[in-house]
Amino acid sequence: MKILQCASEVNPFVKTGGLADVVGALSFELSRRGHDVRIVLPLHGSIDRHKWPIRRVIDSMGVPLGYGEKWCSVYETTLPQSSAPVFLIEHDQYFGRSALYQWDGEDYDDNAERFAFFSRACCQLVKALHWSPDVIHAHDWQTALIPVYLKSWEADHPRLWSTASVQSIHNLGYQGVFPKDQILHSQLGWEHFHTGSLEFYDQINYLKAGILFADKVSTVSPTYAHEIQTPEHGWALDGVLRSRSPDLVGILNGCEYGEWDPSRDSRIPVQFDVDQPSGKKICKEELQRSFGLPIRPDVPIVGLVTRLAYQKGIDILASAIPSMMSMDMQLVVLGAGEVWAHFYYGGLPSSYPGKIGSYIGYDDVRAHLIMAGSDFLLVPSRYEPCGLTQLQSLRYGTLPIVRSTGGLNDTVDQYDESTGGGDGFRFHDLSPRAIADTVGWGVSTYFDRPHHFAAMRDRAMRKRFLWSTGAEQYEHLFRWAIERKRGHYSPE
Repeated sequence: MKILQCASEVNPFVKTGGLADVVGALSFELSRRGHDVRIVLPLHGSIDRHKWPIRRVIDSMGVPLGYGEKWCSVYETTLPQSSAPVFLIEHDQYFGRSALYQWDGEDYDDNAERFAFFSRACCQLVKALHWSPDVIHAHDWQTALIPVYLKSWEADHPRLWSTASVQSIHNLGYQGVFPKDQILHSQLGWEHFHTGSLEFYDQINYLKAGILFADKVSTVSPTYAHEIQTPEHGWALDGVLRSRSPDLVGILNGCEYGEWDPSRDSRIPVQFDVDQPSGKKICKEELQRSFGLPIRPDVPIVGLVTRLAYQKGIDILASAIPSMMSMDMQLVVLGAGEVWAHFYYGGLPSSYPGKIGSYIGYDDVRAHLIMAGSDFLLVPSRYEPCGLTQLQSLRYGTLPIVRSTGGLNDTVDQYDESTGGGDGFRFHDLSPRAIADTVGWGVSTYFDRPHHFAAMRDRAMRKRFLWSTGAEQYEHLFRWAIERKRGHYSPE
């Protein structure tokens, strides 16, 4: 298949979150499997032009928008260790900025215009390349106008008339909602300001339009695909998603084992694996030393590596900390986010000396050390489309303690105290008591049922979430979308 991946960020060029990881890893795997995969992203100001062999391939490309034609240049490089070309749209007014979406906590006020431009530029690039993709894979709200353009402005173009579209939702909490007058930037016009297109409570919503116009819709785990069709997790789009339910699938993300593998990890003090686990004890000692905790090989360590944000349940966790600290355990925290959380979690070591260590900010070496040296990883998220940290922790033999939501539910097998089965601990209610009780369950297993804990750790380290599995499912989804677009679609 000829596949065009369109995204606002792609690892390793530019990244703010899991979206970049997914696009980079999925594109690599699809290319490895023999598909003609090409990627488009903005040439953000934060992309290091000296690090990557970027060359200009189009000096001037016109992009029609509501207020007239804009012009850009196009650069090209290659996804590392693959043959997949990566095209970067250069427009300094829109993308020559150090941050991608916001500055100092506030969204850029021209985001509607910036990403309408980028979505239209992706379509223009196809024409400039004299190439006809079988499917365009649009990721999140930043590219969600592409499915709309394919069925409006580009519906009769010889390069795009038969191109199918798949709209992926990586996090429904971010939808691209703007004042209704911003519709003019898109060149879609007021004829699209209705409930079957862009209109959303007297505003416009890019992601809603992408969901409605795409041939197929995907998200990043089976449970999340179900959850977003409910009022609790639907962010006011649950009705729209229910209307697309026959065309909505959840495909679980894979884990980047090239980066997260204790047997090859150069960032940890000693490498280890399931058949040679002794290095984990040394990593645990170094973790305690690094976070200023007493060196105690016999005490369980619970790690927390997260954005300190509402989505991650950190406000509820704060109320559970006192109960957790009544147990014989240590807690290490790594993260950044909301200002109050910086003060609270940053101050915990002084409130509980010898029991809690914290680092406010993100540090890659510390993140790997927490994965390698902890006994448990705590993920108390309100919602989690897929989640990556629990996938990583399983590989390091660090048992996840997670809320049973989204991808956390799909990837962590619940401990069975009667048999010793499972590889982690799940709880359903997001409450301080549920968090503390489940942490207590893990701690009691560590002390009272060490044979169960050891078996769970062994099972966790042997578990794999491979991108080859996800890529195969995306292949089926793309073919499904193409058949639907070209009139060969059968519900069976």
